[in-house]
Amino acid sequence: MNVNTPIAASYPGAEHDQRWRTLTFPADYRNPVPKSRYHLIVIGAGPAGLICAIGAAGLGAKVALIERQAMGGDCLNVGCVPSKSLLEFTRRHPRSPSFDAAFAWMREVRAGIAEHDSVERYTSRGVDVFLGAAQFIDASTVAVNDQSLTGRRIVVATGARARIPNIPGLRDADPLTNETIFALQSAPESLAIVGAGPIGCELADALSKLGIKIYLLDTADRVLQNEEPDASQVVMDALTHSGVELHLGSKLTSVDRHHGELALTIDGSALHVERILVATGRAANTESLRLAAAGVELTPAGLIKVDDRLRTTNPRVYAAGDVCSRLQFTHHADAQARIVIQNALFAPTARANRLVIPHCTYTTPEVAQVGRTKAALERDGVAFDRYAIQLNELDRGRAAGDEESFAELLVDRGRATLLGATVVAEDAGELIVPVCIAMTQKLSLSDLGKTIFPYPTRSEYLRRLADNYNRTRLTPLVEKLMATWLRMTS
Repeated sequence: MNVNTPIAASYPGAEHDQRWRTLTFPADYRNPVPKSRYHLIVIGAGPAGLICAIGAAGLGAKVALIERQAMGGDCLNVGCVPSKSLLEFTRRHPRSPSFDAAFAWMREVRAGIAEHDSVERYTSRGVDVFLGAAQFIDASTVAVNDQSLTGRRIVVATGARARIPNIPGLRDADPLTNETIFALQSAPESLAIVGAGPIGCELADALSKLGIKIYLLDTADRVLQNEEPDASQVVMDALTHSGVELHLGSKLTSVDRHHGELALTIDGSALHVERILVATGRAANTESLRLAAAGVELTPAGLIKVDDRLRTTNPRVYAAGDVCSRLQFTHHADAQARIVIQNALFAPTARANRLVIPHCTYTTPEVAQVGRTKAALERDGVAFDRYAIQLNELDRGRAAGDEESFAELLVDRGRATLLGATVVAEDAGELIVPVCIAMTQKLSLSDLGKTIFPYPTRSEYLRRLADNYNRTRLTPLVEKLMATWLRMTS
C-alpha cells in the first residue's frame, strides 16, 4: 500500500482516489516541531493507533502520532472498507454488476470515510501528526525522519501485512494481496485465490459476481475452517452457486509463467489463470522499529509480547491491535486501544483478557461467531448443550426465503450460561449483537428470553431458543406439581 504512487490519467474512481490520498497522506504536509515531551507517542495510525491518539488527546494529554503509509491503516485503505463496499455493491446490484462501477463505488466510499481518519481531523483535535517511518532510539525516545520524540509512554500499533508463502515461483508471479487487489484498474479474466479464510472467501464472493472466473484454493478440506462445519458448508454451497471453483484439500506446489498466463501446479495438475491473490495469513509489522533498542520482545509467532494489560516487556511501552494480537479484527483493536489509554495514562487496571470478541465474515450469507465453538468445548472437556434453529422456522425467515440460514447457541449443560454462538444469515453480524451483549454482561439465555422482540424479525431466534431451553427445565417432578396445582384450582 503506497498512497503516494502517481495516479493514472483515468480509471474508474480515479478522482476519489486523489481525494483519499490527499486526506490520508498529503504530499505537501510538513511535520510539526516536536514538543519537549509527550504523555503518549503512538506509532501507527490504524484503528488501534487512531483511537489511542484521539482518545488520549481528548483527555488533555500531549500526543504524537506517527504514520509511515496512510492514516486509517489496513481497515480504511486495503481492508474492511473497500472489501465490504464491493460486497455491498454486488448485493445491491445483483444483475450483472460491472467491475468498473463496483470499483468506482468502492473508491468513492473509501474517500468519504477517509475524512474521519484524515491528518487534518487529528491535527484539529490537538494531535501532533508525524508522517514517516519510526524507529526506537531507546526506551523512551522515537525517531521519525530526522526528528526525535520523547514520551512518558509509547504505544506500538503498526498492524500487520499479508504473508506470502514460500512456494517456488509465487513471488515472481507478482501475486496480489489485500494491499494491492483494490488498486486494480481493470478486471482480470481469471483469478486464483490462495487461502479460503475470511479474506479469501469474501473476495471470491465479490469478484466472482463482477464477472471474474475465480478459483479458490486451500489445503484445508473446507472453507472457513475455524468456523462451525455447518457454517462452512453453507458458504461453500453459496460460493459454488456463484460460479467459484473450489480446490479444497489441495496443495499449491509451484507457479510458472506459461504463454502469458500463470500455470499453478496443484496436486500434480496444472491450473492456468491470469492473476493470483494470496490470502494465507498475516505477519506483524515490526522489522523496521528497532524494538530491541527499547527492550521490547516478540513471541515465537512474531507478535509483540504483551501481558493482560497490553504492556510489553518494557513496561513503558504498550502495544495494541494486529501487531500483538492473534484476533486481528478492527473492533478488537478498538477495544485494546481503550485499554491502553486507561493503563498508559492512569492506573493500569484495565485488562484485555476479559474481552468478548465476536467476528463476522461478510459473504452471502454472512457467518458471525462469538465465544467458543463445539470443537473447542469438546477438546477441553466442557459439558454443554446446543440449541439451534433454522431461520425459515421463523415467520420473517419464511417470508424472506431464508433456506440455508441458521443460528445456534451453546450453553453450560444444565444451566443457561452462554458459552458461544454462531449465526449464518443475511446480516448475521447484526443478529449476533444481542448475544455479545449478553456474554459481556453475563446475562443468561433465560435473561434473553425475557426480552420482547419486534415481530416479525430474524432476532426472534433468541426468544425461540430461550423457550426451547425453558422447556428443558420442566422436569417430571415440576410437571407433576403443576398438574396437581391446576387440579386443585380448577
